[in-house]
Amino acid sequence: VSTQSTGGAVHFEKGEYAEVISVCTKGLDVGREQRADYKHIAKSLSRIAKAHLKLGDLDSAMTFYDKAITENRDAVILKERAEVVKQVKEREAKAYIDPAKSTEEKNKGNELFKQGKYADAIPFYTEAIKRNPQDHVPHSNRAACYTKLMEFGLAMEDCNKCIELNPGFIKGYLRKAALLKIDKPTEAKSVYERALEIDPKNAEAQQGYQHCVNQMRNLSPEERAKNAMMDPEIQQILKDPAMQVILEQMQKDPTAAQEHLKNPQVAEKFQKLVQSGIVSIR
Repeated sequence: VSTQSTGGAVHFEKGEYAEVISVCTKGLDVGREQRADYKHIAKSLSRIAKAHLKLGDLDSAMTFYDKAITENRDAVILKERAEVVKQVKEREAKAYIDPAKSTEEKNKGNELFKQGKYADAIPFYTEAIKRNPQDHVPHSNRAACYTKLMEFGLAMEDCNKCIELNPGFIKGYLRKAALLKIDKPTEAKSVYERALEIDPKNAEAQQGYQHCVNQMRNLSPEERAKNAMMDPEIQQILKDPAMQVILEQMQKDPTAAQEHLKNPQVAEKFQKLVQSGIVSIR
């Protein structure tokens, strides 16, 4: 079986995948007759699986990988099989896509939401997502359901996915900010700012932004700074090597601030740090 497997490897390198299957299959028959080592049997089965994969036959590849791991649960074979499993799932998900049915399921969810049946609406939005994974709206609608049910973690996941799919969809930001403003006004304020970039006249964004500003004013300097440290935008500014150097220079020599703040980008970042309470001006 080892000799046949080596021959199969040669054919594989040449791209002769049908020959790989033929040679390795013959080798398996001989190997089983001679009670060859299970590791060699598994290697031949996995090589047949790889040949089927190259030929675009996922189902046959899956079958032979399954046979291979019953002989030997080799780490390499398991890794290769996992990749095929992933491709099979992706194929199934792609075949399941149907935008028209997605819209039907979304509309059913909307009707239930209007009736206040939030838990009942969720499965319909989930099905809508499966039927059209690129549609951002079902994520937004499902986030609204989760929020009503006080499942804030799941709601946030859907808000983030909605924004990822459509960064220009303001409702995704509004729903995310509404979740954050409960106990993270600094982060919520940043999200409302992004919403206002999309629509400066949006009343909900304006009111939410002002609510966060007022909420932050009532915090002690220590609470403001602690709250700000949870804001991803603030974290990014503080991790910026250039800003670290600038802040260090400003601390040692306050007059250096005037020169650095001539740079609009530095000035904007510095202002955010001041507003958040991370940096204080004396």
